[in-house]
Amino acid sequence: MQQFSLCFGKVKKDCLKFIKSQETKADKFKNKERMIKSFLIPLCFWISKKADKKRPYFVGLAGGQGTGKTTISSLIKIILTKYFKLKVFRISIDDFYKTRRERINLSNKIHPMLLTRGVPGTHDINMMLSFFRKAKSRKFRRLKLPTFNKAIDDRFHKKNWYDLKVRPDVIIFEGWCVGAKSEKNNTLKKNINSLEKAKDQKQIWRKYVNQQLKSKYKNLYSQLNCLIYLRAKNFSLLQKWRLKQERKLWVKSKVKSNLKIMSRGDVINFMQTYQRITQNMFKNMPKYASIIFNLNSNHQIKSAVYKSK
Repeated sequence: MQQFSLCFGKVKKDCLKFIKSQETKADKFKNKERMIKSFLIPLCFWISKKADKKRPYFVGLAGGQGTGKTTISSLIKIILTKYFKLKVFRISIDDFYKTRRERINLSNKIHPMLLTRGVPGTHDINMMLSFFRKAKSRKFRRLKLPTFNKAIDDRFHKKNWYDLKVRPDVIIFEGWCVGAKSEKNNTLKKNINSLEKAKDQKQIWRKYVNQQLKSKYKNLYSQLNCLIYLRAKNFSLLQKWRLKQERKLWVKSKVKSNLKIMSRGDVINFMQTYQRITQNMFKNMPKYASIIFNLNSNHQIKSAVYKSK
C-alpha cells in the first residue's frame, strides 16, 4: 500500500490535469482520486510486472460505448510513463475504421448496414494485423498509424496520423469490441432489436459480422497479452452514457459546421448495430478477461476482479 501511495503522489497532478481536460461544466468526474488510487495504480503495478522490455506487452481494453475507455487508457498511460518509466503507446480500434469511401463500397457489395462504422468488418483488419506484426518485430521501424475523426466520420489527413518513432514497452489497444468472440449460428436467427428486424431480415449483415469475428478478429485478439473489461450493468445504461458522450463532443468541437454529431434518435439507432455483440460480451467476457472492472450506474469503478492469468 505504501508503494501505491508513493506512486499516487508522483502521478496525481498529471492525472487530475488530464481528467480536468475531459470535463465540461455540466459533466464533472466524481471520486477521481479513489479511482486512480484504488484501481488504476494497482492495475499499473500488475502490468509493469508483466511488461517485458524486449517486446511490447499488448493490453486489450474493452467496454461498451461510453464506459470511459479513452479516459481510463489515457490515465493508465500517464501512470506507466511517469512512475514506471515505461514507453507506452495507446491506440483505439476506432482509429482503424475503414474510410468512408471504403465503407460505401462495402455497403454496396455486401449489405447497406456496413456503411455504419462500428461492427467487426468495418475496420481495416489488415492494417491492424500489420501494426501488431511490425510492433513485435526485432527490427522496429518507425510507424505511421491512422487516427479517425468521428465528427466527420472519416480518417484524419495523413499529416495528423500517429507517428510511432520508437518501439513501445506497452501498447494499449482499446475499443468496444476488443476481445469479442463470435456467437453460434443458430442464435443469429433471432432479431434482438427493431433495426435488425427491419433492415437485416435475411441475416446477411449479422452473419457477415459474426464471420469476421470468427476469423481475422480472432487471430488479432489472440495476440493480446491481457484483456481488461469495463463491465457496465446493462445496455440501457450504455445508451445513456453514449448520449452524454455525444453532447460532450458537440460542446468541445470548436467548429460546428460539417460535423456529423448525432441526435438522440441517431444514437439509439447507431447503438442497435452494437447491441448484439455488446450483450454477448456482457455474458461471456467475465469468463475470459484477465481483469474485470465493475462499473456502477454513476459511471464509477466499484470493484475489480483479477483472474490468475
